[in-house]
Amino acid sequence: MNDLMAPSPRSAADRNSAPVVARAPRSRFRDWIRTSADFARSPEGHQALSGFLGAIMITFGGFGAGATRVHDPLMEALHLSWMRFGHGYALSTIVIWIGMLLMIVSWVRLGRATIGTADRPGAGVTLNELRAVVGLWSFPLLFAVPMFSRDVYSYLAQGALLRDGFDPYVVGPVANPGVLLDNVSLVWTNTTAPYGPIFLLLGRAVTSITGDSVIAGTIAMRLVMVPGLALMMWAVPYLTKHLGGKPTVALWLAVLNPLVLIHLFGGVHNEMLMVGLMCAAVALVLERHHVAGVVVLSIGVAIKATAGVALPFLVWIWMLHEREKRAAKRAGSDPENLPQNERPHDAAERTEDMPHPAMMFAKIGGLGLGVFAAVFATASVIAGVGIGWLTALSGSKKIIQWLSLPTLVRDVIAWVTPLNPDKLLDPIRALCMLVLAAVLVWTWWRFRHSEREAVLGIVIAFVGIVILSPAALPWYYSWPLALAAGFALSTTTLMVLVGLCTWLMLIFNPDGNHGLYNVWHVAVATFVALVAALSLRTVDPLHLRSTPAAAIDPTTTTTPEMAISTSATVLGVEDSAPVAHNPYADPLA
Repeated sequence: MNDLMAPSPRSAADRNSAPVVARAPRSRFRDWIRTSADFARSPEGHQALSGFLGAIMITFGGFGAGATRVHDPLMEALHLSWMRFGHGYALSTIVIWIGMLLMIVSWVRLGRATIGTADRPGAGVTLNELRAVVGLWSFPLLFAVPMFSRDVYSYLAQGALLRDGFDPYVVGPVANPGVLLDNVSLVWTNTTAPYGPIFLLLGRAVTSITGDSVIAGTIAMRLVMVPGLALMMWAVPYLTKHLGGKPTVALWLAVLNPLVLIHLFGGVHNEMLMVGLMCAAVALVLERHHVAGVVVLSIGVAIKATAGVALPFLVWIWMLHEREKRAAKRAGSDPENLPQNERPHDAAERTEDMPHPAMMFAKIGGLGLGVFAAVFATASVIAGVGIGWLTALSGSKKIIQWLSLPTLVRDVIAWVTPLNPDKLLDPIRALCMLVLAAVLVWTWWRFRHSEREAVLGIVIAFVGIVILSPAALPWYYSWPLALAAGFALSTTTLMVLVGLCTWLMLIFNPDGNHGLYNVWHVAVATFVALVAALSLRTVDPLHLRSTPAAAIDPTTTTTPEMAISTSATVLGVEDSAPVAHNPYADPLA
C-alpha cells in the first residue's frame, strides 16, 4: 500500500515539462527540491549516486596508491602509512580500480538514457541534471591526491621558482631545493617550464598562498582548474547550436566523461583550463564576438601553447561572418536570416562582396595576431619572463611509450628487424613532425567553407597532433573530444569513443606509471573497453542476466531496432538514413 501511495519518479520529459511561470523564490526552491528528489529516485539518479560512490572510493584509495608524496608526515601522524605499502597498497589499488569501474558503468548507463538506448521507455537526463552530476562526481576528487600523474608537483615547483626569483624558462625545479622539489618526477627536475606565462603566474599565486605545503598546494591548484570545468559545462553544450549535436549528449560525452573528471581534474592537469578556454573561445567566435573569442583563446595559449592551433581556423569563421555581413547589407536583411543561396561557401573565394579575400585575410589575421600578441606580451611582462617556453616544448620527447605513433612505429620495426631502436626513434619522430606539418596546413586550407567545417578542422588538427607528436598521454584526447562532442554523432561513433576513453583511462596506473608494455594489463583494459562500448547500445552485452532477453516484458524494454531508431531521433538524424553511415550526422565517419 505504501508503495502504491508513494510518488513515482518522473521521466526527463516530465521534469522538463513544468510550466514556465513566475514563482516566488520559496516556491521555486520547493520545485527544485521536488525535481531533485524525483531525479534521485529515478534509475538515472541511482547511477549518479553510484558514480559518486566511485569517486569517493578513488579519493580514499588514492591516499595509498595514487601519485602520493615521497614523504607524507600527515599519513604518518594519522597512522595510515600502511596504505602505501604491501597489502595496504594492494588494497588501496583495488579500491581505486573498483571506484573507476563504478564511474565507467554509471557513465555508460547515463549515456544510454541520454542518447535513447535505455531499456525502458521515458528514460532520459536533462542538461541541468547532467551538470549537477558533474559537480557531484567532481567534489570528492577535489580532496584526492594527484591521480594517474605527478604533473601537479612540477606545476607547484615551477610556480615556486617564479615566486623565489628564478626564471622557470631558464632553470628547472632542481635550482630551488625543498619539499616541492622532492615530489617532482626525476625526469622533469632539470626540465624548464613548457607552459605559458599566465599559468606560471597562477602557480606563483598558489605557492605564495600555500607556501611549501604540498597538500594545500594540490587542492589550491585543483581550485584553479574549476573555472576550466565550468567553461566546458557551458561551452560544450552551447557549441551544438552551431554544430548540429544534442546538448545533453555533448555534455555527457565531453564533460561527464570519467577520462576528463579523473585524469584532467583528478590528475590536476592544466589542460582543464586550456580546453575550457578554447571551447569558450570557439563558442564566442561562432556567436560573432570575434575579438572577445580571440582574447579568450590567447589566454588559453598563455596556459598551454596547444590551444593556438585553433586560431587559424577561427580566422576562416571570422571571414565567413564578414562575407555574410556584407551580403546581408547588400540584400537589406539580417546576417542571421540570410537565405542559404546567399550564404558564403568558401572563406577564401573571390566574390562581389569580397573582391580581395587575401587582403581581408591579412586584415583579420593581423588583428587576431595583434590581440594575441598583446595578451601574451602583457602576461609575460607581469610574470617577468620572456618566450623561453618555446624551446621547452621539446621536453615532451623524454616520454617514450607507444601511445604516440612515432614510438609505436619504432617498436614495431625493432620487433621485426635487428635494427637498434634507440637510433630509430629520432628519425621517425622527425618524419612524423613533417607529416604533421603537412596535415595541419592541408586541414586548415581544406576546411574553410563553413563554420562546421572550420570547427571540424580544429578537431582533425588536434587528433593529428595527439597521434603524430613525439609523446601522447591519455588526457590529450580531451582536446579534440571537447569540440567533436558538439556534432551530431551516430551511435556507432559514440560507442567507439566510449571504448577509446575507457581504454585510455585503464591503461595507466593510479600512481602515474603506465601498463602499455604489460600484455595482461593491455588485454584487460581492451576487454573492459569493448564491454563498455557494446554496453552503450546493448543493455547486457555479455548475456549475464538470468532472465532471457525474449522473456523480458516488451513494454519495459527496447529492441535493437527501437534503440537505433530512438537514438537517431534524439541525435537529429533522419529516420530513413542509417545512423551508423549518415555522413551528415557523423562528420567523423
